[in-house]
Amino acid sequence: MTTHNIRDLDPSASPLDYYGAELRRLREAANMSQKQLGDCIFVTGSLVGMIELARRVPTREFSERVDAALMTGGILTRLHGLVMRHQLPHWFQPYAEMEARATYISTFQTQVVYGLLQTEAYARALLEVDHADKVDEMVAARLDRQRILERQQPPVLCVVLDEALLLREIGSREVMRDQLAHLLNFRERQWVQIQVLPLSVGQHAGTIGAFNLLRFDGDPDLFYADGYDCPHMSANSDLIRKRSLGYARLQAAGLSPEDSAALIARVMEERYGHQPGPDGRTVA
Repeated sequence: MTTHNIRDLDPSASPLDYYGAELRRLREAANMSQKQLGDCIFVTGSLVGMIELARRVPTREFSERVDAALMTGGILTRLHGLVMRHQLPHWFQPYAEMEARATYISTFQTQVVYGLLQTEAYARALLEVDHADKVDEMVAARLDRQRILERQQPPVLCVVLDEALLLREIGSREVMRDQLAHLLNFRERQWVQIQVLPLSVGQHAGTIGAFNLLRFDGDPDLFYADGYDCPHMSANSDLIRKRSLGYARLQAAGLSPEDSAALIARVMEERYGHQPGPDGRTVA
Protein backbone atom coordinates (compact mmCIF):
# COMPACT_ATOMS: atom_id res chain seq x y z
CA MET A 1 0.00 0.00 0.00
CA THR A 2 1.39 3.40 -0.91
CA THR A 3 1.87 6.26 1.50
CA HIS A 4 -0.86 8.16 -0.33
CA ASN A 5 -3.38 5.43 0.33
CA ILE A 6 -2.33 5.17 3.98
CA ARG A 7 -2.99 8.88 4.38
CA ASP A 8 -6.30 8.65 2.55
CA LEU A 9 -7.43 5.77 4.73
CA ASP A 10 -6.42 7.39 8.02
CA PRO A 11 -9.79 7.67 9.83
CA SER A 12 -8.48 10.46 12.06
CA ALA A 13 -7.63 12.77 9.13
CA SER A 14 -11.16 14.15 8.67
CA PRO A 15 -14.82 13.15 8.95
CA LEU A 16 -14.70 12.18 5.26
CA ASP A 17 -11.73 9.87 5.88
CA TYR A 18 -13.51 8.39 8.90
CA TYR A 19 -16.60 7.78 6.76
CA GLY A 20 -14.48 6.05 4.12
CA ALA A 21 -12.76 3.86 6.69
CA GLU A 22 -16.11 2.87 8.22
CA LEU A 23 -17.54 2.11 4.78
CA ARG A 24 -14.61 -0.20 4.03
CA ARG A 25 -14.83 -1.86 7.46
CA LEU A 26 -18.54 -2.53 7.09
CA ARG A 27 -18.20 -3.77 3.51
CA GLU A 28 -15.37 -6.15 4.37
CA ALA A 29 -17.27 -7.41 7.44
CA ALA A 30 -20.07 -8.36 5.04
CA ASN A 31 -17.53 -10.20 2.80
CA MET A 32 -18.45 -8.05 -0.19
CA SER A 33 -16.24 -6.56 -2.87
CA GLN A 34 -16.61 -2.96 -3.94
CA LYS A 35 -18.32 -4.14 -7.13
CA GLN A 36 -20.72 -6.39 -5.24
CA LEU A 37 -21.74 -3.57 -2.92
CA GLY A 38 -22.05 -1.21 -5.87
CA ASP A 39 -24.33 -3.66 -7.66
CA CYS A 40 -26.55 -3.88 -4.56
CA ILE A 41 -27.05 -0.11 -4.35
CA PHE A 42 -27.02 0.64 -8.10
CA VAL A 43 -23.69 2.48 -8.31
CA THR A 44 -20.32 1.49 -9.74
CA GLY A 45 -17.73 -0.33 -7.70
CA SER A 46 -15.26 2.42 -8.59
CA LEU A 47 -17.50 4.99 -6.88
CA VAL A 48 -17.53 2.84 -3.73
CA GLY A 49 -13.74 2.72 -3.92
CA MET A 50 -13.36 6.49 -4.34
CA ILE A 51 -15.60 7.12 -1.34
CA GLU A 52 -13.63 4.62 0.73
CA LEU A 53 -10.46 6.57 -0.17
CA ALA A 54 -12.14 9.90 0.69
CA ARG A 55 -11.81 11.05 -2.91
CA ARG A 56 -15.54 11.54 -3.36
CA VAL A 57 -18.14 12.91 -0.97
CA PRO A 58 -21.04 10.47 -0.44
CA THR A 59 -24.61 11.59 -0.96
CA ARG A 60 -27.25 11.01 1.70
CA GLU A 61 -28.97 8.57 -0.68
CA PHE A 62 -25.75 6.58 -1.02
CA SER A 63 -25.42 6.43 2.77
CA GLU A 64 -29.01 5.29 3.22
CA ARG A 65 -28.67 2.60 0.56
CA VAL A 66 -25.46 1.21 2.04
CA ASP A 67 -27.00 1.17 5.52
CA ALA A 68 -29.95 -0.78 4.15
CA ALA A 69 -27.82 -3.18 2.12
CA LEU A 70 -25.39 -3.92 4.95
CA MET A 71 -27.97 -3.61 7.73
CA THR A 72 -25.75 -1.25 9.72
CA GLY A 73 -28.48 0.31 11.83
CA GLY A 74 -28.00 3.67 10.13
CA ILE A 75 -24.32 4.26 10.97
CA LEU A 76 -23.36 5.89 7.65
CA THR A 77 -26.51 7.99 7.45
CA ARG A 78 -25.71 9.42 10.86
CA LEU A 79 -22.11 10.08 9.82
CA HIS A 80 -23.26 11.81 6.65
CA GLY A 81 -24.33 14.97 8.46
CA LEU A 82 -20.87 15.28 10.05
CA VAL A 83 -19.22 14.79 6.66
CA MET A 84 -21.38 17.50 5.10
CA ARG A 85 -20.68 20.02 7.83
CA HIS A 86 -16.97 19.45 7.31
CA GLN A 87 -17.34 20.46 3.65
CA LEU A 88 -18.39 23.93 4.76
CA PRO A 89 -15.66 26.59 5.26
CA HIS A 90 -14.13 26.09 8.71
CA TRP A 91 -15.16 29.58 9.81
CA PHE A 92 -18.79 28.88 8.88
CA GLN A 93 -19.14 25.50 10.60
CA PRO A 94 -19.97 26.89 14.09
CA TYR A 95 -22.83 28.92 12.64
CA ALA A 96 -24.16 25.96 10.63
CA GLU A 97 -24.24 23.85 13.79
CA MET A 98 -26.21 26.54 15.65
CA GLU A 99 -28.52 27.10 12.68
CA ALA A 100 -29.41 23.40 12.72
CA ARG A 101 -30.47 23.70 16.39
CA ALA A 102 -32.40 26.97 16.14
CA THR A 103 -36.16 27.07 16.57
CA TYR A 104 -36.51 30.57 15.13
CA ILE A 105 -34.32 32.11 12.40
CA SER A 106 -34.54 35.73 11.30
CA THR A 107 -32.33 36.86 8.43
CA PHE A 108 -31.79 40.05 6.46
CA GLN A 109 -29.96 39.59 3.16
CA THR A 110 -28.54 42.34 0.97
CA GLN A 111 -26.44 40.56 -1.67
CA VAL A 112 -27.69 37.01 -2.21
CA VAL A 113 -30.61 34.76 -1.31
CA TYR A 114 -30.24 33.11 2.11
CA GLY A 115 -28.50 29.74 1.88
CA LEU A 116 -31.48 27.76 3.17
CA LEU A 117 -33.57 29.05 0.25
CA GLN A 118 -31.06 28.70 -2.59
CA THR A 119 -31.53 26.39 -5.56
CA GLU A 120 -28.69 24.07 -6.49
CA ALA A 121 -27.86 26.06 -9.67
CA TYR A 122 -27.88 29.40 -7.81
CA ALA A 123 -25.63 28.02 -5.06
CA ARG A 124 -23.27 26.54 -7.64
CA ALA A 125 -22.95 29.84 -9.49
CA LEU A 126 -22.08 31.62 -6.23
CA LEU A 127 -19.61 29.01 -4.98
CA GLU A 128 -17.78 28.66 -8.29
CA VAL A 129 -16.42 32.19 -7.87
CA ASP A 130 -14.08 31.36 -4.98
CA HIS A 131 -14.27 27.56 -4.64
CA ALA A 132 -14.05 26.15 -8.17
CA ASP A 133 -11.77 23.33 -6.96
CA LYS A 134 -14.35 21.89 -4.55
CA VAL A 135 -17.63 23.32 -5.74
CA ASP A 136 -19.43 19.95 -5.87
CA GLU A 137 -18.70 19.24 -2.21
CA MET A 138 -19.67 22.73 -1.07
CA VAL A 139 -22.92 22.73 -3.05
CA ALA A 140 -23.80 19.36 -1.52
CA ALA A 141 -23.09 20.76 1.94
CA ARG A 142 -25.22 23.84 1.34
CA LEU A 143 -28.14 21.74 0.12
CA ASP A 144 -27.75 19.44 3.11
CA ARG A 145 -28.18 22.47 5.40
CA GLN A 146 -31.61 22.93 3.89
CA ARG A 147 -32.80 19.60 5.34
CA ILE A 148 -33.77 21.40 8.55
CA LEU A 149 -36.72 22.90 6.65
CA GLU A 150 -38.00 19.37 5.95
CA ARG A 151 -38.08 18.28 9.58
CA GLN A 152 -41.35 17.38 11.22
CA GLN A 153 -40.95 20.52 13.33
CA PRO A 154 -38.88 22.91 11.21
CA PRO A 155 -37.64 26.23 12.56
CA VAL A 156 -39.71 29.34 11.97
CA LEU A 157 -37.86 31.19 9.22
CA CYS A 158 -38.40 34.92 8.67
CA VAL A 159 -36.54 36.39 5.71
CA VAL A 160 -36.19 39.99 4.58
CA LEU A 161 -34.50 40.34 1.17
CA ASP A 162 -33.24 43.62 -0.23
CA GLU A 163 -34.90 44.18 -3.61
CA ALA A 164 -31.45 44.75 -5.12
CA LEU A 165 -30.54 41.07 -4.82
CA LEU A 166 -33.53 40.14 -6.97
CA LEU A 167 -32.07 42.30 -9.73
CA ARG A 168 -28.50 40.98 -9.52
CA GLU A 169 -28.14 38.23 -12.11
CA ILE A 170 -26.40 35.23 -10.57
CA GLY A 171 -25.41 32.46 -12.98
CA SER A 172 -27.79 33.28 -15.81
CA ARG A 173 -31.28 34.53 -16.48
CA GLU A 174 -32.55 30.95 -16.33
CA VAL A 175 -30.84 30.36 -12.98
CA MET A 176 -32.41 33.53 -11.61
CA ARG A 177 -35.84 32.67 -12.94
CA ASP A 178 -35.72 29.27 -11.27
CA GLN A 179 -34.41 30.81 -8.04
CA LEU A 180 -37.22 33.37 -7.85
CA ALA A 181 -39.77 30.67 -8.68
CA HIS A 182 -38.30 28.64 -5.82
CA LEU A 183 -38.83 31.57 -3.45
CA LEU A 184 -42.46 31.75 -4.53
CA ASN A 185 -42.92 28.07 -3.70
CA PHE A 186 -42.33 28.86 -0.04
CA ARG A 187 -45.68 30.65 0.10
CA GLU A 188 -47.14 27.23 0.89
CA ARG A 189 -44.91 26.80 3.97
CA GLN A 190 -46.64 28.24 7.02
CA TRP A 191 -43.33 28.38 8.93
CA VAL A 192 -41.56 30.45 6.26
CA GLN A 193 -42.20 34.16 5.75
CA ILE A 194 -40.44 36.06 2.96
CA GLN A 195 -40.54 39.84 2.66
CA VAL A 196 -38.84 42.18 0.22
CA LEU A 197 -37.40 45.51 1.33
CA PRO A 198 -38.09 47.77 -1.67
CA LEU A 199 -35.44 50.09 -3.07
CA SER A 200 -37.83 52.99 -2.49
CA VAL A 201 -37.26 52.70 1.28
CA GLY A 202 -33.88 54.45 1.02
CA GLN A 203 -31.89 54.42 4.27
CA HIS A 204 -32.98 51.70 6.67
CA ALA A 205 -32.04 49.73 9.78
CA GLY A 206 -30.04 47.19 7.76
CA THR A 207 -27.51 49.49 6.11
CA ILE A 208 -24.82 47.86 8.27
CA GLY A 209 -25.22 44.78 6.08
CA ALA A 210 -26.71 41.30 6.19
CA PHE A 211 -27.23 39.61 9.53
CA ASN A 212 -29.03 36.70 11.17
CA LEU A 213 -30.69 36.22 14.54
CA LEU A 214 -31.11 32.72 15.95
CA ARG A 215 -33.46 31.82 18.78
CA PHE A 216 -33.37 28.54 20.71
CA ASP A 217 -35.38 26.59 23.26
CA GLY A 218 -33.51 27.06 26.52
CA ASP A 219 -30.34 28.73 25.16
CA PRO A 220 -29.43 32.42 24.66
CA ASP A 221 -30.23 34.08 21.34
CA LEU A 222 -27.37 34.52 18.85
CA PHE A 223 -26.44 37.28 16.43
CA TYR A 224 -24.46 36.40 13.30
CA ALA A 225 -22.99 38.65 10.61
CA ASP A 226 -20.97 37.49 7.62
CA GLY A 227 -17.40 38.59 7.15
CA TYR A 228 -14.71 37.53 4.69
CA ASP A 229 -13.31 34.47 6.48
CA CYS A 230 -13.96 36.20 9.82
CA PRO A 231 -17.69 36.24 10.65
CA HIS A 232 -19.03 37.66 13.87
CA MET A 233 -21.24 35.54 16.14
CA SER A 234 -22.30 36.83 19.54
CA ALA A 235 -24.74 36.17 22.38
CA ASN A 236 -24.25 39.65 23.85
CA SER A 237 -27.67 40.65 25.18
CA ASP A 238 -27.30 44.36 24.32
CA LEU A 239 -26.34 43.54 20.74
CA ILE A 240 -29.20 41.03 20.43
CA ARG A 241 -31.64 43.64 21.71
CA LYS A 242 -30.45 46.31 19.24
CA ARG A 243 -30.42 43.98 16.27
CA SER A 244 -33.83 42.53 17.18
CA LEU A 245 -35.27 46.03 17.18
CA GLY A 246 -33.50 46.74 13.90
CA TYR A 247 -34.96 43.58 12.40
CA ALA A 248 -38.46 44.54 13.54
CA ARG A 249 -37.99 47.88 11.77
CA LEU A 250 -36.86 46.11 8.61
CA GLN A 251 -39.97 43.93 8.68
CA ALA A 252 -42.15 46.99 9.20
CA ALA A 253 -40.48 48.79 6.27
CA GLY A 254 -40.69 45.75 4.00
CA LEU A 255 -43.55 44.80 1.75
CA SER A 256 -46.12 42.37 3.13
CA PRO A 257 -45.49 38.70 2.27
CA GLU A 258 -48.28 38.91 -0.31
CA ASP A 259 -46.93 42.08 -1.94
CA SER A 260 -43.42 40.68 -1.75
CA ALA A 261 -44.50 37.57 -3.65
CA ALA A 262 -46.15 39.78 -6.28
CA LEU A 263 -42.92 41.77 -6.70
CA ILE A 264 -40.80 38.61 -6.94
CA ALA A 265 -43.17 37.23 -9.59
CA ARG A 266 -43.05 40.49 -11.54
CA VAL A 267 -39.25 40.61 -11.51
CA MET A 268 -39.12 36.95 -12.49
CA GLU A 269 -41.27 37.55 -15.57
CA GLU A 270 -40.10 41.00 -16.62
CA ARG A 271 -36.37 40.62 -15.97
CA TYR A 272 -35.76 36.90 -16.35
CA GLY A 273 -38.75 35.65 -18.33
CA HIS A 274 -38.85 34.40 -21.87
CA GLN A 275 -37.86 37.12 -24.34
CA PRO A 276 -37.46 37.08 -28.15
CA GLY A 277 -33.89 36.49 -29.31
CA PRO A 278 -32.21 37.94 -32.41
CA ASP A 279 -33.90 35.34 -34.62
CA GLY A 280 -37.33 36.04 -33.17
CA ARG A 281 -37.43 32.88 -31.08
CA THR A 282 -38.06 33.10 -27.37
CA VAL A 283 -35.13 32.50 -25.08
CA ALA A 284 -35.05 31.93 -21.34
